[in-house]
Amino acid sequence: MEVAAEPGNLAGVRHIILVLSGKGGVGKSTISTELALALRHAGKKVGILDVDLCGPSIPRMLRAQGRAVHQCDSGWVPVFVDQEQSISLMSVGFLLESPDEAVVWRGPKKNALIKQFVSDVAWGQLDYLVVDTPPGTSDEHMAAVEALRPYSPLGALVVTTPQAVSVGDVRRELTFCRKTGLQVVGVVENMSGFVCPHCAALCLWILSSRGAWRKVETSSGTSLRVLPSPRSPP
Repeated sequence: MEVAAEPGNLAGVRHIILVLSGKGGVGKSTISTELALALRHAGKKVGILDVDLCGPSIPRMLRAQGRAVHQCDSGWVPVFVDQEQSISLMSVGFLLESPDEAVVWRGPKKNALIKQFVSDVAWGQLDYLVVDTPPGTSDEHMAAVEALRPYSPLGALVVTTPQAVSVGDVRRELTFCRKTGLQVVGVVENMSGFVCPHCAALCLWILSSRGAWRKVETSSGTSLRVLPSPRSPP
């Protein structure tokens, strides 16, 4: 019989969203950051857990590099972005001596740190916890899903880019979500175009593959959302 997990430090977290992708470089950390900022703008209290141990980008995304993690009676105190403490962060990037330091760890050590992040970070009361994951379907993903599942309903936001080669990658990610019981709350096509600096019109890249994406929409049961690049290409 499965033993129920103790409430612990995630007892005050209402919703958990994992940001996933089938390949690297699609902008998961950017989407995680923008999602957190949008939720804060809507009046929500948000935490970001960065489990991309080999490429922790969240501290830089939110200009929190060099900040220290402190201890309290409940565990690790997350790093707060603002004085209102509306966005809190935890990342291995805060634990490294230098931003250029590489995390050269095998799977068991990575999994142990992810479980420690889940159990030992004193998040307090949060409306949403956004989990920024590494690309693929590796040990880190399984460790995060298994550690988080007992606490809150999980949803997955899958991020990709317009190229046709990304369709196969995102399909594998959707298969991972089905096998692990993660509800897919949406599919985001990042960098789907650019905003023209002259007329402010949204221009699509020539590599976009809308026909293929209709198949992904059908198989995932979710609708596709497209996001332009923040500035025009070089």
